[in-house]
Amino acid sequence: MEVKYKKTKGLTDSPLSYCPGCTHGIIHKLVAEVLEELGVLGESIVIASVGCSVFSYRFFNCDAVQSAHGRACAVATGIKRNLPDHVVFTYQGDGDLASIGIAETIHAANRGENITVIFVNNAIYGMTGGQMAPTSLIGQKTTTSPMGRMAEVHGSPLHISEIFSQIDRVAYLERVSVFNPRQVRNAKNAIRKAFTYQVEKRGFTMVEVLSSCPVNWGMTPVDSLKWIEEKMVPVFPLKVFKDKGVENNV
Repeated sequence: MEVKYKKTKGLTDSPLSYCPGCTHGIIHKLVAEVLEELGVLGESIVIASVGCSVFSYRFFNCDAVQSAHGRACAVATGIKRNLPDHVVFTYQGDGDLASIGIAETIHAANRGENITVIFVNNAIYGMTGGQMAPTSLIGQKTTTSPMGRMAEVHGSPLHISEIFSQIDRVAYLERVSVFNPRQVRNAKNAIRKAFTYQVEKRGFTMVEVLSSCPVNWGMTPVDSLKWIEEKMVPVFPLKVFKDKGVENNV
């Protein structure tokens, strides 16, 4: 019998711990497939962050380290410098990366550390009950902004990819999403390029993925995908922010 599809070896058999409709599972699958397809699964190390993805070390079928909250890029830096031929990547949410971990992440980028960051942006703190995140939208209601986020009170959402695009030693940076099949394919291509650049020792790479949080958004899974497309994308446009391979015609 011809095999049409089989599960990637990049994922373990552990059941995912994410809520129904959450797109973390899709993103996990894309990362795992790329690592397997590039033939680097056996040399890969994931740094699990704190947040909804805290148990990601159970799901990726490679070596893993659990970091303290926000310190994933600091841990990744130490591991990569000691094991330069390994593929080292962090998997972080917007709370972990854009709030408590912003210093570690931005300085790793500024140093041009040859690591890859998978940044999952669902505009809310998912694991701890739906509090406002650095990336929550203006007007978005959360448990800590029940009247909606107000710029004059809470500040505006941070545009992480736009900020990091100004850093000279970032080799590749793209914002993608997974709200429909076409976007899923685009996301996989971006993740593949990020890891490929790391293998080629080009420097710091990051892929921001706009993701859903149906439970804390108070929506059905289908409606949450529409919300990404209709509300998040206009604020966080999908685009390649930096690609030094193209810029240098390599």
